[in-house]
Amino acid sequence: MTAPLIDPFARAITYLRVSVTDRCDFRCVYCMSENMTFLPKKDLLTLEELDRMCSTFVRMGVEKLRITGGEPLVRRNIMTFFNSMTRHLDSGALKELTLTTNGSQLHRFSEDLYAAGVRRVNVSLDTLDDDKFAKVTRWGRLKQVLNGIDAAQKAGLRIKINAVALKGFNEPELPKITEWCAQRDMDLTWIEVMPMGDIGNEDRLDQYWSLKDVRKEYENRYSVTDLAERSGGPARYVRLEETGQKIGFITPLSHNFCESCNRVRLTCTGELYMCLGQEDMADLRGALRDHPDTEQPLENAIRYAINLKPKGHDFDYSRQAVDGRMSRHMSHTGG
Repeated sequence: MTAPLIDPFARAITYLRVSVTDRCDFRCVYCMSENMTFLPKKDLLTLEELDRMCSTFVRMGVEKLRITGGEPLVRRNIMTFFNSMTRHLDSGALKELTLTTNGSQLHRFSEDLYAAGVRRVNVSLDTLDDDKFAKVTRWGRLKQVLNGIDAAQKAGLRIKINAVALKGFNEPELPKITEWCAQRDMDLTWIEVMPMGDIGNEDRLDQYWSLKDVRKEYENRYSVTDLAERSGGPARYVRLEETGQKIGFITPLSHNFCESCNRVRLTCTGELYMCLGQEDMADLRGALRDHPDTEQPLENAIRYAINLKPKGHDFDYSRQAVDGRMSRHMSHTGG
């Protein structure tokens, strides 16, 4: 069972995104409905089960773990899990342990995260305007997030800001957000809004701001140089010569990024999604819980799932229609 995880299209799977909870202290309009019904806690993998699951993936060749949610830092005793993953960093089997967060709890956990071996954190932040922030997150407090970013940088964590491009919402803030990131030596990645979840009155097509247009805005203001850098993920990067900073573009709608996909996503209930933009998944929880004394059934289930990984997703906003819409919320899969 030491053979690497290779999908049907000869892509090595080395990156696992792990949702540790579906709960969050925000209700961002593109991620959750305002009145979410969360999973019963008994359905969630325990922290010990998450350790066993992730350790199995690491043993099978996964070199990068990104912990997501919901908001991962609202899960009770979550640092127990981070600290348990440190042993894989120490052994060299795991190259990176990282985190995506809304930033609300960073003031509490930054020093502990650094001590556990986390060195980079992605913070989701779409606006620097208090009123807009309250609107897009519904429950959020911008000052708390900014304080969390301060604490994270003080602890030595490298911060990247992820901003969802929302037409008619944060378009005017592009220069402000960019300059703010430059002043704080933070990279910035823009993400196209994705057609996932039933979010009531939120119209994905009305929200959609193509990153082709975002790039044109940069080209009107800066000298933009394409970078050859590839992480195996969806982002394409440029450098702004005037500031020296790196800007990323994640374009699941205007550009399909699937050809080099090296990742799979594990939900907090043990479902493995081989593609963010497909509904197919494999339930690994049974293999984990039904065989507590051997890893062979879990390893077999993982290999079977990887053999089902599709070539790509079907997101498409062409012809003024949203095709390939996913019924599950982003918070369910962990982004």
